[in-house]
Amino acid sequence: MPFFSDLSSSRRLEFGSKEITGAIGDSLTVLPLVIALALLTDVSLPHVLFAFGVFQIVWGVAYGLPISVEPMKALVALAIAGALTYAELALAGLVLAVVLLAIGLTGTLASLERWIGEPVVRGVQFAVGLLLLETGLRLAGEDPFLAGVGVVIAAVTVLVGHRNASALAVLAAGALVAVGTAGLPSPQWPGLPPVPPIAEGFTRGTVEGVFAQLAMTIGNAALATSLLFADLFDEDVSPDDLSTSMGVTNLVAVPIGGIPMCHGCDGVAGKHEFGARTGGANVVLGVFYLGAVFVATTALLGAFPLAMLGVLLAVVSVSLGKSVVRSSNLALSASIGLLTLFTNLGIAFLVGVVAHLALERVSRSD
Repeated sequence: MPFFSDLSSSRRLEFGSKEITGAIGDSLTVLPLVIALALLTDVSLPHVLFAFGVFQIVWGVAYGLPISVEPMKALVALAIAGALTYAELALAGLVLAVVLLAIGLTGTLASLERWIGEPVVRGVQFAVGLLLLETGLRLAGEDPFLAGVGVVIAAVTVLVGHRNASALAVLAAGALVAVGTAGLPSPQWPGLPPVPPIAEGFTRGTVEGVFAQLAMTIGNAALATSLLFADLFDEDVSPDDLSTSMGVTNLVAVPIGGIPMCHGCDGVAGKHEFGARTGGANVVLGVFYLGAVFVATTALLGAFPLAMLGVLLAVVSVSLGKSVVRSSNLALSASIGLLTLFTNLGIAFLVGVVAHLALERVSRSD
């Protein structure tokens, strides 16, 4: 298969201290979103962690670079907000797997990007941030004291100069509360993966989620990630290769109990900022995820304080939504986010695409 032969496995993997600290960079949004999804939906945390562990290692070795493997944030945000069921989430992941594989192998990604437009991608990111913020505020309101503790922890983390790690700091505090409540978990075999009722996923919500996520995946996970590899590592990784590897990932991950996953420029930037320079960081993080599979018990998960989870989601929402200020059409991007709150992400995405194309046509005719 030409795709696999194009990947440079000749890049040396390193496992020094910077690769170990760099592994943290890709977990900044992965763990908060995965924990939230496991607490609020029917997904199995051990199986999700297993899938992340496997593909962190697979693509770290294949690309030889600190590539990110993270949740498809639009779909995950919709599931966390209750707008998608587990069946719809799984089916959307499988549909996107086929679409991304087809796009990557046919080299048609650039034409799709021109059709969707950068302001629409920024608008979807902003909308995802707003959905997570809305859910986070609702959960935080269930226990204002614990939520306040979470806010203080996040604020202190920011004040001491570790803004990017504020969500992880709240996650760590919540995990300590969970351990204090449920006790240290005994290692457990996760068993067979859950089987979502895929037939129940054939809904309009799934279709809308697929289109909205496709916009983010093309803009953030393929094109922007390819550009970032060139900027930070002077490496040529084509967007079509990234699209293909995301397709392969989801075709395998979803049936074994994983969730829809993608690459992403934020994860690459996070790994680089924390010191990673090779795919060794992926191997380190992958091994950590695989180890966590055996201690991510139902009792421990059930003891995690939902109010702190709310603060966690609020912190992540800010990091995701703030990219809207870099939009080339701030009004359009902001409108997509706000329209999502009054309708849904799928409708807001479609309205945004139509508006973007209309504005492009007007600007060309002037």
